[in-house]
Amino acid sequence: MKVLALDTSNQTLSVAVLSDDQVLTTTTVTTTKKHGTQLLPIIQEAMQTAKLKPTDLDRVVVADGPGSYTGLRIGVTTAKTLADTLSIELVGVSSLATIAANIISETQLVAVLFDGRNDNVFAGVYRVQNGVPVSVIKDQHIPFEKLLPQIKALAEPVVVLGDLDAFTERIKTALEANFVQYPEELSLPSAVQLGRLGERQAPVSDVNSFVPRYLRLTKAEADWQKQHPEEDSSDYVEKV
Repeated sequence: MKVLALDTSNQTLSVAVLSDDQVLTTTTVTTTKKHGTQLLPIIQEAMQTAKLKPTDLDRVVVADGPGSYTGLRIGVTTAKTLADTLSIELVGVSSLATIAANIISETQLVAVLFDGRNDNVFAGVYRVQNGVPVSVIKDQHIPFEKLLPQIKALAEPVVVLGDLDAFTERIKTALEANFVQYPEELSLPSAVQLGRLGERQAPVSDVNSFVPRYLRLTKAEADWQKQHPEEDSSDYVEKV
């Protein structure tokens, strides 16, 4: 299976091309958020390096959230366009699970956090089984102080990855000896891991209806909900 994997869900941009379990090429950029202008040239260069034509691809795998609204839209739109145009399979993988996959220790618990601002986080907890992160605490957008008791209640060592600058000391205090911190580079998304996870998942049944998993309302949706408190927020798109 020839797979193109791409992650633009946060500041890091990562692209990889795989043939089954073999990595043909991978590129990761951590210094810019100009994903809209960089993604397609990086994909084109990756395909040329892998000596593949777009029509050689069998599947495109994209990190579908949570993460940056803009980054997710860029990645998902690009992946959907490629899948539809080339008539190939499309798979969406959790952005949090992609980072958890950096830890290969079997049965290890891994918590991944993204800063959601205002002391909120996007977070999920996984247990690595047979090289695959299996959800233990579902991906969610939650106040950090409400997340801590959930992780502490697991009562076992937890590797903590992600955007930790604002949270490390409180995590250490809460988890005590069960807090495990790995090198910072393991908190970066890898399109190689993303592609490998995507090879194991079933493709989406309808490419056109595939959307990012934001896990929280956009600002426009939140503003609309405030103005229409009596109405179901799921009607937002239809109403607008």
